[in-house]
Amino acid sequence: MGQHHRVVIIGSGPAGLTAAIYTARANLAPFVIEGEPSSTSDQPGGQLMLTTEVENFPGFPEGIMGPELMGRFKEQAERFGATFLTAKATKVEFGERPLKIHVYDDVHTADAVIVSTGAQSLMLGLEQEERLIGHGLSTCATCDGFFFRGKEIAVVGGGDSAIEEATFLTKFASKVTLIHRRDSLRASKIMQDRALQNPKIEMRWNSAVTELVGTDQLEGVRLRDTVTGEDSTLDVSGLFIAIGHRPNTDVFKGVLDMEDSGYLITRPDSTYTNVSGVFACGDVKDHTYRQAITAAGSGCMAAIDAERWLESQH
Repeated sequence: MGQHHRVVIIGSGPAGLTAAIYTARANLAPFVIEGEPSSTSDQPGGQLMLTTEVENFPGFPEGIMGPELMGRFKEQAERFGATFLTAKATKVEFGERPLKIHVYDDVHTADAVIVSTGAQSLMLGLEQEERLIGHGLSTCATCDGFFFRGKEIAVVGGGDSAIEEATFLTKFASKVTLIHRRDSLRASKIMQDRALQNPKIEMRWNSAVTELVGTDQLEGVRLRDTVTGEDSTLDVSGLFIAIGHRPNTDVFKGVLDMEDSGYLITRPDSTYTNVSGVFACGDVKDHTYRQAITAAGSGCMAAIDAERWLESQH
């Protein structure tokens, strides 16, 4: 059976665990519904559980493995009194007090809720993706571009994000091939011009990735011409998938205000949602930065907002 809590945190990536650390230190005994290991959308630890080495998180000059970093976050939260449930929130009822969070047949209640369910990168749907993510396959140029200095790599996509990633990666790679399934880009004109004029970027039009080559490390990609059906192989050391992101907000539809893309809307310069006592932080509300460090900072903000809001209620 569910219990009542001062604060329930839904999600356990950098944002949720930072919120847990801060609310626990504020003596609010946060209860964290951390997600399910079998789920790709809201697994415990968030997207960093799919990352190998993290070199851009402050305080770790030698780098640290993503799962280890998240493990340390969790240990720190537990040390101050946070408790965890390894399950997913299946329904929420925020229309009356106390706030209700369903976990299958159990119902937990809370005075305040912090939503930190994150977002997931859209993938190509190839069976080799799970095996090679973090081993030459990436969804974040800012995170992993440094590892590909002097190497030939490729980016999949045709929007502004793909162009931005490809352009950024030319700082490290010797050559970047931009793979797009059509013969023209969806990106804005200024972004297109930037890519087409960059001598390090080569366009591969009318091409779709059909297979990732490599067992333990990416060695290349198999491409199919979307017009002729002809197959070819592109030898690259890295592949960056930049076809978009999807926030994990299905359970909040019709309850919390969100953009058409699904990202939660918060008040300017705060983590307050449209429901009093419900706060949102991390990638579930951030489609601009999407970094572990910005998510953690956002989690700190949500914890402080929740603590102050609870004080104002009593």
